[in-house]
Amino acid sequence: MIALTLAEIAAATGGRLVGGDPGAVVSGDAQTDSREIAPGQIFFARRGEETDGHLFAGQAAERGAALLVVERELDLELDAPVPQVVVADATIALGELAREVVRRVNAAGGLTIVGITGSNGKTTTKNLVAAMAERLGPTVASAKSFNNEVGGPLTMLRVDAGTRTLVAEMGASAEGEIARLVAMAPPRIGVVLSVGMAHAGEFGGIETTERTKAEMVRDLSADAVAVLNRDDPRVARMAELTAARVRWFGQHPEAEVRASGIEASAEGTRFTLHAAGESLPVRFPVLGEHHVANALAAAAVGLELGLAPAEIVASLEATTLAGPGRMQLLGGRDGITIVNDAYNASPDSMQAALKTLAQIRKPEGRTIAVLGEMSELGDFAGEEHDRIGLLAVRLRLSQLVVVGRGARRMHISAVNEGAWSDGESVFFESQDEAYDYLLATLEPGDTVLVKSSNAAGLQGLGDRLGEAYA
Repeated sequence: MIALTLAEIAAATGGRLVGGDPGAVVSGDAQTDSREIAPGQIFFARRGEETDGHLFAGQAAERGAALLVVERELDLELDAPVPQVVVADATIALGELAREVVRRVNAAGGLTIVGITGSNGKTTTKNLVAAMAERLGPTVASAKSFNNEVGGPLTMLRVDAGTRTLVAEMGASAEGEIARLVAMAPPRIGVVLSVGMAHAGEFGGIETTERTKAEMVRDLSADAVAVLNRDDPRVARMAELTAARVRWFGQHPEAEVRASGIEASAEGTRFTLHAAGESLPVRFPVLGEHHVANALAAAAVGLELGLAPAEIVASLEATTLAGPGRMQLLGGRDGITIVNDAYNASPDSMQAALKTLAQIRKPEGRTIAVLGEMSELGDFAGEEHDRIGLLAVRLRLSQLVVVGRGARRMHISAVNEGAWSDGESVFFESQDEAYDYLLATLEPGDTVLVKSSNAAGLQGLGDRLGEAYA
């Protein structure tokens, strides 16, 4: 974070300084988890659904916090007093401080802000863009999937005077949330990847999802760039809502950054990149044809940042993994491949992963889909789980293994389809049962996909299988 005085921090957050010299300078990053505090950092005592950060303010101070941002003045028993800024709402204060820090760095010149949203692919695309931006200078990018009202500001507060590019993943579970993040860090390049059924239960339907994702480009200035997916009709409509210049990506003939000749295999994906008047072959080591769209979005951003097509290809080919638990190749013993894609799941990403499994089938082996619940679908959960169960049958996968009561309708739908014989779809209540079954039944040459929403916890099952067949 840039250096600010305690008085400046209090003013930016609308708070009241208690203790400390108003002119004292703080430049450490912000944290909301007292266990992550390092000396010189700022601790924001948020009240969450399960706990209250104020209970851990003393621990943060003992770990070396230079400032506590709290919602009530605390009387802490400490060897040395720590200044406090008392605010009405610590989460709002976190966002307001991020807004001020980004404003100051932006005003000094030299900072390019890239905002990325979409129902699927945000984290993968953010990682790809960050790798490209690093070629040009110091880059700050969201850690993990830090993309909400807390994670977004925490990322923004890491920028300093030397930062050249801020790559901010911007997610939402309700209308207005992306707009608030955009207001904190106004992008010069705003990316919308897709509009799908992820979080449909929270949004109340795909139409609301579309409006919410459009917040990324709706308020962009005329000198900004909206990077939009030409293959997604809902994203394509957003071109009518923005004053920014539009750069299209996708497989559509009108896309300025386009892919052709896509070939998916267990080693990754090959395609030809068409951009800036050049056509270049790409050996993209990330598994899954659906990740090509993320690569194209990143390439479009790379062009806007000033990279040449050859540099973009070099960056894409240097990628080793979309992210832990994202189409992660594990195993290998006896020719058994485990694809751990259980970091998260939506109907769209589940469908894409199943299609990838069918595409990378070994001639001598079987394809086995180990699937868990897709969360946050609300009233759409039943029909969407049914649809995935039917898709597994229609793709002619060898076997479906469904884990957890919340995903049971996948199993029922697959069985009711009637095209499979007994045992081609099986259901287990627990991961341990599924793990024991798979250890007993996997055969040399099998390819196994493990996928679920993060809340279902199947990433651990994928890791266990990967270790068993390492």
